[in-house]
Amino acid sequence: MSPNNFDAGEMPEFDIQIITSGGHRIPAHSTVLASASSVLESILVRPQKKRSSEKTIRILGVPCDAVSVFVQFLSSFKCTKEQMKKHGIHLLALSHVYLVPQLKQRCTKGLAEQLTIENAVDMLQLARLCDAPDLYLKCLKLISTNFKRVEKSEGWKFLLDHDPQLELEILQFMDEADSRKKRTRRHRREQNLYLQLSEAIDCIEHICTEGCTSVGPCGEEPCTKKLPCSKFKTCQGVQLLIRHFATCKRRVNGGCLRCKRMWQLLRLHSSICDQPDECRVPLCRQFKEKVQRKGDDGLWKSLVEKVVSARALSSLSLPKRKREEEPKMNLHHHQVRSFLTTQCH
Repeated sequence: MSPNNFDAGEMPEFDIQIITSGGHRIPAHSTVLASASSVLESILVRPQKKRSSEKTIRILGVPCDAVSVFVQFLSSFKCTKEQMKKHGIHLLALSHVYLVPQLKQRCTKGLAEQLTIENAVDMLQLARLCDAPDLYLKCLKLISTNFKRVEKSEGWKFLLDHDPQLELEILQFMDEADSRKKRTRRHRREQNLYLQLSEAIDCIEHICTEGCTSVGPCGEEPCTKKLPCSKFKTCQGVQLLIRHFATCKRRVNGGCLRCKRMWQLLRLHSSICDQPDECRVPLCRQFKEKVQRKGDDGLWKSLVEKVVSARALSSLSLPKRKREEEPKMNLHHHQVRSFLTTQCH
């Protein structure tokens, strides 16, 4: 029966004494203790070594006041912020030993709010001993973020002398956290490139279908009164690339890097385009037919999949108004140039 099921008038008399350090006694109800903790329940049903009419349970090694708060929580499931601030460490230990998950959760949250540079290492050791993973992770993050300051704390100096295993765990976490940050930065840079390539392809399709300020639709002259499009910063770069591609004499021998980039963008468009028979982008059908005859290499297929994925995620995650604020592509940026060249080879 839950202790909360007892009405104030129905609460039975105290039938057990909790003996704490220093011989202090705290009266309690055995039914309440048994219903709140399976460990205390097993102690209560165990035959006592000494025959006596008085039932007792010893909870030693913890201040009497902390035990009193613990017993109070078992009957009311309440603990004030002041009590948590004063006895949180001991309450976490008691909740772990006597298997009281509600109190353990409360202690984990309360102690996390009390974390400082000075107590982070001590709290980490406690969290590991008491199997409190949330608190353990928060301690690790605080130590990792402020390691130079933590190194000067007394807790860290004690750790170096007495717990090399925990020191190793901390250093491994810091190394993994640094690796995760590097992977995240690299992934963001790559995603940004894929989004820029996707935007360049959109501009090619727009230019070849509708035309823009300096390049008209395929086979037509540009409209001199046409206003810049919503992606003009990228579109302007693509138009310059198309105009160069149309007049360059070095591209025949494959000696022009700008023409190679244009060729790769046209190929990338063809790999994504699902309407080659109606598409007005030059060479779209020819690239499709070439792939059907010879196939695509794995590296190029991977690029196409990533560009398509980035394109889909961008359209799903951003509202229409935000899409115009996406990073604009600089076709002359060294990362874009080297990326396209690498994927081509």
